Amino acid sequence: MRKRTVALIVVAAVILALLGGAYWAGRHLFFEPTARGVDSVVAELDGERVLGVFAHPDDEQTVNGLFFRAHQGGAYTAMITATQGEAGHQTPVVARQEDLGDIRKAEALKNSFNLGVDRHVVWDYSDGGVPEAGEDELVSRVVAEMKRVRPDVVVGFWPESGATGHADHMEMGRITELAIAELAASGGSYSGPKHLVYTISPSGALSVFGGEAGAFVVANQPKPEYAMSAEVAKKHEGWTIHASQSNYMQESYILPTWLIYALWDQEFYHVRDLEADPLG
Repeated sequence: MRKRTVALIVVAAVILALLGGAYWAGRHLFFEPTARGVDSVVAELDGERVLGVFAHPDDEQTVNGLFFRAHQGGAYTAMITATQGEAGHQTPVVARQEDLGDIRKAEALKNSFNLGVDRHVVWDYSDGGVPEAGEDELVSRVVAEMKRVRPDVVVGFWPESGATGHADHMEMGRITELAIAELAASGGSYSGPKHLVYTISPSGALSVFGGEAGAFVVANQPKPEYAMSAEVAKKHEGWTIHASQSNYMQESYILPTWLIYALWDQEFYHVRDLEADPLG
């Protein structure tokens, strides 16, 4: 009996060791060695007014931690979403496809409210067609929203990779930079933000699970300087709110959503100091 007990203990220990090793190997895929951990990127930059510029409903899921902690720290927060996501793939199917744009717009507004965002505008550019939209009009609208919000921190996509390789993301990243450069050159009472913060995807995970698009992102995005809490509870709440996309993470990364966020519990950011390194 004692031998059997010892054997069971040994087997249990081996299983625990294997599970622990697998867990830490998984966490390594969602770790960025260049990124310094901070409580809040916005607080680190002394930000008081924050504007996010995105392409689709649910893009704000990449920045839950940043916006939630900015709100908790007393910053005014706002978002732009350029499309209503009407061309998206429902996972699971929750509505008629022709109604998807209305539904996803409502999901985005509800999710940003859950994060404490003060203002959120959702435009109606074609989902998947942002690169074909008029550049001058897009820049003008982003400039107008920046003048209204007057952010000292703008959060958006790196134009060469767009966090996921989506053409709409990359275009909105480019438009954001053009809008900031136009404001800086305008000589008006508000000359633009002090910092531009780019959301960065974990390179290890993209290399393993991201396929061709993931490899493209890894090859074209900068290394992040900052890591902060992803506010995992808010991530889960966000996917519940985004009911039409609630299985997105599992479809994208193969692993169940709860396991992904057990491993991916940080957000990563690359920051451009626009006073030291202006655009344009």
